[in-house]
Amino acid sequence: MASRKTVVGLIVGSVAVATLAFNSSFAEGQLRAAVKAIASAPGARARVVRVSGEDFKFDAPDVIPAGLTEFRFLNKGPSFHHMAILRLSGGKTVDDLLAALAHPGPLPAWVKEIGGPNAPSPGIESNATMMLEPGNYALICFVDLGGPPHFMKGMLKGLRVEPAKGAVAAATPKADITATLVDYNFKLSSPIRAGTHTIRVHNASAQHHEIELVELAPGVSAGDFMKWMEKLQGPPPGKALGGIADIDAGMSEYFTADFDRGNYALICFVPDAKDGKPHFAHGMIQQITVN
Repeated sequence: MASRKTVVGLIVGSVAVATLAFNSSFAEGQLRAAVKAIASAPGARARVVRVSGEDFKFDAPDVIPAGLTEFRFLNKGPSFHHMAILRLSGGKTVDDLLAALAHPGPLPAWVKEIGGPNAPSPGIESNATMMLEPGNYALICFVDLGGPPHFMKGMLKGLRVEPAKGAVAAATPKADITATLVDYNFKLSSPIRAGTHTIRVHNASAQHHEIELVELAPGVSAGDFMKWMEKLQGPPPGKALGGIADIDAGMSEYFTADFDRGNYALICFVPDAKDGKPHFAHGMIQQITVN
């Protein structure tokens, strides 16, 4: 990784070489070499944190540094799991969170839902990139497949984010598509083509939303997949790839996914702030075709 001093030195050196380039072909060669060095100098990237989840626990570090972080979540369980991230302000801890979750209703004001890798199918890894500030956090699985939500079975873990030492500011991922979340729809900045894409997910609504990405099996519609979700009988008619878990209003987060040609579903399972129904029941489910 090139330091800031190294990059500045390369830039200064390239300016000097550029001046000589007008006077000799040798200097012109030096100029090309300097430009190539700048182009190849690695920049600071998001720190990668790997987490796995299974029935019913997270295997994750206890402490990580603050800054731009890419979480990679591997689902090792036999069913769906996600890794939603909550920030706990005011010195609150996981024990305080558990006490609050014991009472039905909205989360207390000291809990902020900040996304995280949404649910992949068993054996698949999903990801999410975000900026983390120092403080207390919780990794939690809210998935409910006809029984108690998974956090009630132990799928909840505390995470402490400490100030980073000697860190170089990392640039946010370069997204080629933006998915804007509104009440109750997904608005894509452009059609998705086959290949690997980094998607910026922005919640432009006043309430929480998420994006769950499902690759549908051939001949299967988004409606067929939701009917299967009601009973969970037989093989799934699609493959969950992840996305971004519940994020607060105004937030943005990034995820990367590989798209093959075919049909996909974008789904929001978050309960509505007014009537408690999942947002897909209000129409927040969209089928798209990738060519």
